Amino acid sequence: MNANPIIVALDVESAQEARALVARIGGAIGFYKVGMELYAAAGMEFVRELSGQGKEVFLDLKLYDIPETVKRAVAQVARTGVRFLTVHAVPSVMRAAVVGRAASGLQLLGVTVLTSFDQSDLRDLGYTCAVSDLVAERTRQAMECAMDGVVASPLEAAAVRRIAGPKAILVTPGVRSAGSDKGDQRRVATPAEAIGNGANYLVMGRQITRSHDPAGEVARVLDEIAAARSPLK
Repeated sequence: MNANPIIVALDVESAQEARALVARIGGAIGFYKVGMELYAAAGMEFVRELSGQGKEVFLDLKLYDIPETVKRAVAQVARTGVRFLTVHAVPSVMRAAVVGRAASGLQLLGVTVLTSFDQSDLRDLGYTCAVSDLVAERTRQAMECAMDGVVASPLEAAAVRRIAGPKAILVTPGVRSAGSDKGDQRRVATPAEAIGNGANYLVMGRQITRSHDPAGEVARVLDEIAAARSPLK
């Protein structure tokens, strides 16, 4: 397990709010997710600002477009020092992303099935397979396309790890400590369960960002994971 597997989601409306949150958390977190809301508000300028502070950035844009557009967009991101970038786990999109990142250090993650989706959502999209089957198939395709890893629900983490192998990066959103509000996530698990099932990184938002003591909440979650993994348990 990473010394600190937590990536904090900066799901806020402005760079000002994000800066304040990062300042409150301080040295407790070194890895932040910038999603579409904050990216739309503050763009790459804020991403570069985070990187300039020595923070690692997970740019969660879930790119999905024609291959040439994806390739060119990924090439732009690859110049910025971002650590992780997401694209939808569709073979043509993933292959274009791999070409676009070229020899840069950018690591590409394929988004399998959103953690807010359940079986009824898949039916609405025309899929007849189970959620777990679609996650498995997209994981296989991601590995065949030379992606660095995938984003998947912690409920599918163990199966994804078996398919992807030990070297693939597995990032799990939809992680909540027992008793925490699930928000709009449907397929969730605790931090300890996600790590135990093979996740490398946990994306956590409200449980930390809306806490009266975000840095203290980070420490509590890390203690929770450590306690679950203790041989004395």
